[in-house]
Amino acid sequence: MADTTSRYSLPYQETGDAPDGPALGQDLAEAVETALGAVDDALTDMSLAPTQQVFTAGGTWTKPAGAHRVHVQVVGGGGAGGGAAATAAAQWSFGDGGGGGEYAAGWFNATDLASTVAVTIGTGGTGNTGSGTGGGTTSFGTHITAAGGGAGGVRPAGTANFSSNDGVRSGGSGGTGGDVRVPGGAGGSGIGITATAGTGQRGGDGGGTVLGGSQVGRSNTAGSTGRAYGGGGSGASRGASLTAVNGGNGATGVCIVTTYFAGPQ
Repeated sequence: MADTTSRYSLPYQETGDAPDGPALGQDLAEAVETALGAVDDALTDMSLAPTQQVFTAGGTWTKPAGAHRVHVQVVGGGGAGGGAAATAAAQWSFGDGGGGGEYAAGWFNATDLASTVAVTIGTGGTGNTGSGTGGGTTSFGTHITAAGGGAGGVRPAGTANFSSNDGVRSGGSGGTGGDVRVPGGAGGSGIGITATAGTGQRGGDGGGTVLGGSQVGRSNTAGSTGRAYGGGGSGASRGASLTAVNGGNGATGVCIVTTYFAGPQ
């Protein structure tokens, strides 16, 4: 019997067809079961909630069975703040804040991704008594990357009133891939106006990111570690006749992978 409905291919007899007897009932039942099974599978797919994996250290993403679309967010590591040098009488020193890591996000078809993808997390820069180091790049394979933030410089011990304007502490930018890209916030300028400890000098603020706020610079102290994820460390500051201190370390970046499964979402 060749006559079937147009959408679900359910069999039926028309006038003039040879009698099909019990076979018609079996054919119809099997066709209905196939159609209902397809509907049931679609409903099962729709009921699957997205899964999310957050990488704060390097590793491997494994594509789940039934994956349909994958959303990836990456943030580069934050740059470290500049340190503060040792000071003599009537001197002060301070560091600029480190830049925040770049943020990027992108959608990918699961079929365009390998069964496993290497994930690299950008480390935060390291603070010391001189200029800090920049943050590292975060990547999801070759599909999308986010650059780390720049490092804050150090202003040597001195007596003149001054602030700084060091372009090295810029926020991360220049990554590749994805649909959305936001540079990290630039590190703030430090300032020194008097050698009195704790009252006239201040380290620069660490730059923020889309996922983390800026880190506040403080007076007469070492810098503070950047805020998660990918925030820049704040700069150190010192008043008169004090030892050198380190700038704050940058915060580690992150990769967030959200998987959506087959069927309407």
